[in-house]
Amino acid sequence: MNSNIEILSFKREHIESILIIDSLSFPTPWSRKSFESEIENNSFSRYLVAKKGSDIIGYAGMWIILDEAHITNIAVHPNYRGIGAGNMLLKSLIELCKIESVNCMTLEVRKSNIIAQNLYYKYGFIEEGIRKGYYRDNKEDALIMWKRNIMA
Repeated sequence: MNSNIEILSFKREHIESILIIDSLSFPTPWSRKSFESEIENNSFSRYLVAKKGSDIIGYAGMWIILDEAHITNIAVHPNYRGIGAGNMLLKSLIELCKIESVNCMTLEVRKSNIIAQNLYYKYGFIEEGIRKGYYRDNKEDALIMWKRNIMA
């Protein structure tokens, strides 16, 4: 892991950086309003940012409902990929789940996104299903992955 990267709570002041990262990372990026709503109005949401020096280089979010977490997104700016920020963000989400007594986590990931899948496998996620045509931009399937028994 890169000791020069800090993981912090996502705050309103981070939105500009997150919008850039999101637009560079996903074919259908979220709107400013979506992010604002997540951090200001959604009591289920937990969002983190990765910071290197003065730059926000990545972010991750999830919803916690009862004892389950659903990862909504993890993204790292293309200029900072491969230095451990994604690892640190995912590990931090898992740690947050432990703190909040969440026993399992789930997510959807593009079938073609092998790099992301490998990150999830590394942290104990397993493929448990497929959502056909899940992604609206190209009707690509999503793998449904779960990490269970987090509290064990």
